[in-house]
Formats: sequence, structure tokens, C-alpha cells
Amino acid sequence: SSVGSVCCSYAGHHTNCREYCQAIFRTDSSPGPSQIKAVENYCASISPQLIHCVNNYTQSYPMRNPTDSLYCCDRAEDYACQTACRRILMSMKTELEIVDGLIEGCKTMPLPQDPLWQCFLESSRSVHPGVTVHPPPSTGLDGAKLHCCSKANSSTCRSLCTKLYSTSWGNSQSWQEFDRFCEYNAVEVSMLTCLADVREPCQLGCRNLSYCTNFNNRPTELFRSCNTQSDQGAMNDMKLWEKGSIKMPFINIPVLDIKKCQPEMWKAIACSLQIKPCHSKSRGSIICKSDCVEILKKCGDHNKFPEGHSAESICELLSPTDDLENCIPLDTYLSPSSVGNIVEDVTHPCNPNPCAANQLCEVNRKGCQSGELCLPYLCVPGCKLGEASDFIVRQGTLIQVPSSAGDVGCYKICTCGHSGLLENCMEMRCVDLQKSCIVGGQRKSHGTSFNIDCNVCSCFAGNLICSTRQCLTEHSSEDERRKFTGLPCNCVDQFVPVCGQNGRTYPSACIARCVGLHDNQFEFGSCISKDPCNPNPCNKNQRCIPKKRVCLTSFGKFECSQHECVPRQLNCDQTRDPVCDTDNVEYTNLCTLYQKGKSLAYRGPCQPFCKSVEPVCGHNGETYSSVCAAYSDRVAVDYYGHCQAVGVLSDYGFHTECAFVKCPQLSATGCKPVIAPGACCPLCAGMLRILYDKDKLDTFARVNSLNMPNVKSYMEK
Repeated sequence: SSVGSVCCSYAGHHTNCREYCQAIFRTDSSPGPSQIKAVENYCASISPQLIHCVNNYTQSYPMRNPTDSLYCCDRAEDYACQTACRRILMSMKTELEIVDGLIEGCKTMPLPQDPLWQCFLESSRSVHPGVTVHPPPSTGLDGAKLHCCSKANSSTCRSLCTKLYSTSWGNSQSWQEFDRFCEYNAVEVSMLTCLADVREPCQLGCRNLSYCTNFNNRPTELFRSCNTQSDQGAMNDMKLWEKGSIKMPFINIPVLDIKKCQPEMWKAIACSLQIKPCHSKSRGSIICKSDCVEILKKCGDHNKFPEGHSAESICELLSPTDDLENCIPLDTYLSPSSVGNIVEDVTHPCNPNPCAANQLCEVNRKGCQSGELCLPYLCVPGCKLGEASDFIVRQGTLIQVPSSAGDVGCYKICTCGHSGLLENCMEMRCVDLQKSCIVGGQRKSHGTSFNIDCNVCSCFAGNLICSTRQCLTEHSSEDERRKFTGLPCNCVDQFVPVCGQNGRTYPSACIARCVGLHDNQFEFGSCISKDPCNPNPCNKNQRCIPKKRVCLTSFGKFECSQHECVPRQLNCDQTRDPVCDTDNVEYTNLCTLYQKGKSLAYRGPCQPFCKSVEPVCGHNGETYSSVCAAYSDRVAVDYYGHCQAVGVLSDYGFHTECAFVKCPQLSATGCKPVIAPGACCPLCAGMLRILYDKDKLDTFARVNSLNMPNVKSYMEK
């Protein structure tokens, strides 16, 4: 809100004070007492104006409408209580009346383990006189930031971080200690970058700033905090610095009159620290060391520097690097953007976020029905990861959150429920995040990624997880070089596809066996050629719908069904999930298509360029009826025609069947193409390699057997 922008701009560069100020203004509901207390505790010594501004806002906040909590009534355990709950919320106004009415109508006191009271108390923050009940959220105060605490390098910062974001807000001393020992500590860059990614994710473009105007018209650059509040914050910082001192949590830096000494450079510093340009390994609040030394040598008040300090030693604390991946170069922002007149904007439907505080913004890829108001985005219900969090996950999503006990390496899996809260949480076995991997005599920490020969590897709690490419090294023998094919287990490069029980097509039986499948776990032919509905596995009153997927769980532990059974309906609902039949006719959803007796060509709106059916080979080795059918399966096209070859998976160029494939022209000139593992043709695209732990995915599958971890569901995210 505009009030929030004004109030929180008084926090200046104090990240945590500003963050907890922002939490007050984040939602349409009344701020909680713990939120207000946190702002008072932490910001009082930083800015009395901020406290005064926040107090004026919270005292004038309108009463919450009781009907906002009607959804909680569905969580009552008996029908009489549900009915009484709805009647009370719709007829009574004061919180005291409501709580008394619920106690009488439901015959129960407000206990935190009761689902109704848990929901109602969290929603309305009502407390019956004499009864203090503040059920801690299952995620802690901020489950997203708690994830970052495990990335701390020191036990001190890990402990402070956990204390601040778990089930209590911590006291002002804890916040000050975190600021002093951790917030600007170079060895904690992994934790701090993670916190920055949660607090302020990188967003594309920057414009409409009135003070930091040199940051405007940068449509293809990423920034963490390009907004009015940060713009005002930079101006406030400059006014404070003009008084002759820059106050940091661990040091005060005396400066000369910055209105006369390099004012444009000081402005670039203030704006950079507030607007926060994104760099790959930076939290966005560190200027480069050479810039820091230059400005302090010219404009620092050397006679008043703390004893034993020079420009170099101060900058060693604040900006220890000139690596452009880790710091902000000021010369970029000393002059306006080189982009001149704006002919066309680079935009993103979800930036700025158009959705309500409890909703997640997604790009609308489904289109709209004729005559509908068609917005480029969708606002879908979600769950926040804690009282102080604005990080939202989609309804129905499985999410891993740190355990409420706050022990490092202990997590639970929860589901984002229809109530807007995380539900059905299941504790997982704790993992030792301090356990490292020993590779070639070197110690690799948990969470680090590295190469071993031609494979990408990651260390997870002492377990080494690597890709499975075949490698040649300088130590390989002549016999190894002679047998080398570039494929797993040195299988021959013949394309005789088999379909595994996990739903994946493998180029040959040899490769299927190499990745761990037994002979009874695959059959010859590609998976897409198999009809999972023949013979019909469903009941007579159900329709069998093919539902192709590649499951990521362990072989043999879980069934990887390739179909679903849905009731045969006389009338279909009008939920829009467009599909296209083999005659290129579009239907609102799959139900209406089958009701008309048609066959599915692909999911998604019908595309004019797919009217004529021309088979294509996807990067997954499956032959699709058209480009659109491949795209609807989230698969890129390798080449036109039926699949006939498998590309090598190594970095070494060997003759393969791909030599006989005619590759399509690249979609753009001048791009740096990639060839996906196992594919034949180059593609103008980026490539993301994901290493995953099968044991973790097996745990997810046990929690939600109806939604098995599979490739397509992750691609759609």
C-alpha cells in the first residue's frame, strides 16, 4: 500500500527492520500482535518516525469482517457445530460475542489442536478473555526463510537465523546480533543470497522511479526491489548520509559533505543498495570493492575513521570482492540507460503482481473462451509459508518445510489445503546436512555441485548423486577406448525402443537394463504406442482416459499407472481446460470431447499450423502425431518424421545413426544451440539438468499416492 511505502522507507538500508515493517502492510487482514511487537522491538532504535507511522496505521485499522472466516466452519467435526458456526459468524459482530457463541454452540473451549479453533484463531486472531491461544503455524513464522538457515556457514548464524524465523520472533538483541555477525558477513553469502531470493525475488525490468532515474528503462535487466518504496528509501539514505555519518550495524563510517564530494556516485550507491540489481551469486546489496575504496578515499573523513581502520579495511568488511557475479559495478548506474525512446515494452503478466495476498499469479497459457474478458494471467489459490511470509505455494502442492522443532536437517512434507493453510504434515527422517562427500581426496559440502570427469554431481547429506554419462579420461585404457560408444554401459547406438514400467521410452533394451530395469519391467515398442485402456481396466460406469507420464520414483516400489478412470457423465461441467481432437476441432474440456465421441489429438487449444498431421520425433525418443502433440506433452521437437536414432550422451564426437537424420533449421540465427542428451539435432534453447534423490521422491509418493512425482508435472511448474 502507499501508506506502507511511506512508513517502511524510514527503515533505510536496515533490511530486517524494513522486512518486518512490510509484513504489517502485506495483507488485507489486521496485523497480528506478534508482528507489531517485532517492528517495535527491532525498529525503535533505528527510526522513531517509522514506529510513529506504523502505530498510526495499526490504530486506525478497520475491524475484520467475521464472514471472512466462514470457510473455517467446514473444519468443525460435527454438523451441529458447523451450522452454529455459520450462524454465529453471519449474525454476530464483536469478537467477544463470536468466541462466546462458538464455545456455546460447539460445546468446546478454544483448544489449539481442534481444527475449527485452529483455523478460526489463525484467521481472525480472536482471543477469549483470559484464554491466550496463538497456535504456531506448521511452517514457523516463515518456512521459506527457515530453509535458508541450513545454508549458514557458522553455527552462530545458523542458530540466530533459526531463532528469528521459527515459532517466536526473537528479541531485539537477537536481531541486532544477526545484523552484526551475519547480515554483512562474506562467509555467509550462501545463506544471505537465499534470504534475499525469498524476501525479494529477482524481477525483470525497472521503470517509473522518480529519484533513482538512472535505473529506469532497463527492460532486460533483473532487479530485486524496483519500486516506489525503495526509491524513497534511497532518497532517505542520502539525507541521512548528508549528516556526515553512514551507520552500519557493526561500524559507523564518517564521511565528508557528500553534497559536494562525488554526489552522483553517492546517489548511485544509495540507489544500488535499495533497488538491488540482481547478480548470479549476490544478494544485491554489495557494491564492488574498487568502487568502495575509491569513494571512501575521496570522500571519507579519514581523521574520524574508527581506530585502526582505513578505506581498504572498511571496504574489506563491506565489499570484499570485485567479482561481477558477486557485486554491483557502479559505473553502470552513473548515467541513464542507453535504451532511448521506448517503442515496445518488455513485460511480464505477473510483474507487478496483480493478485490478492493469498493468491499465486500464473501466466495464462490456456487462453479464454470467445467473448470472455481474457487476462494474460491467472490468480490461483495458495498457502503462505507462515505468518510473516509472503511466499506462496499453489493449492494442492506438496511442500517440504523445516521441522517446527528447528533442528537442522529435519523436515516435514505438507499439502497446501483448500483452507489456505498447510495441512496433513508428515515428519521425515532427519538428514545430516553437515555430512560431506569425499571425492578424489577432496571434501565437498552438502548442497554443492561439481563435475567428476564428464558427469555433473551433487553432494546431498554425504550421498553422492551424479548423472550417468559414459566418460573417457586420460587414464582410460586402449581396450576401454575401443569399446566406448558414448552411451550408458557402452550400449550400441541402435534405436530399438522399449517401454519401461515407469512410462519412459528407452532407445534400447541394453540402456533400459543399464539404468536398473529388469527384463520383466519393460516391453518392446515405445510407450506412446501402447494403449493403457486396452484391455479396459475401469468399471462399467467409468471411462478409461490415457494419462501418459514418466514416474521418477524407484522401480518396482510404486505403480506408475498410465491411465485414470473417470465417471461417465451425462452433463459435462464448463471448466475450461481446452483440448483438440483429431479433426482439429477444439472442445472446452476432455469430457465434452469424449461426449461427442471424438478422439484426442492433444491437450490445449487447436493450433492452425497443426491442421495437417506430420509426425515428429521428440527429445524423449517418442514419435508424436504433430508438433502440437509434442508441445502439449512439454516435449521439444528433435526432428520431423518417426524416431529412428539415438544421439550419444558423451562430449566426444562419434559416428551415430544421427548422421542419417535431417535436422530442421535453427529457429534463430546467431544463437548458441544445445544438443540435449540422447537427441540428434541442435536447438536454440537453454538446458537445465536436474539431479534428484529417489529416496526423497519415494517419500513424496507415499504422502500423495494420487499425484506421483513425474516429469510432466515438474515441467509444467
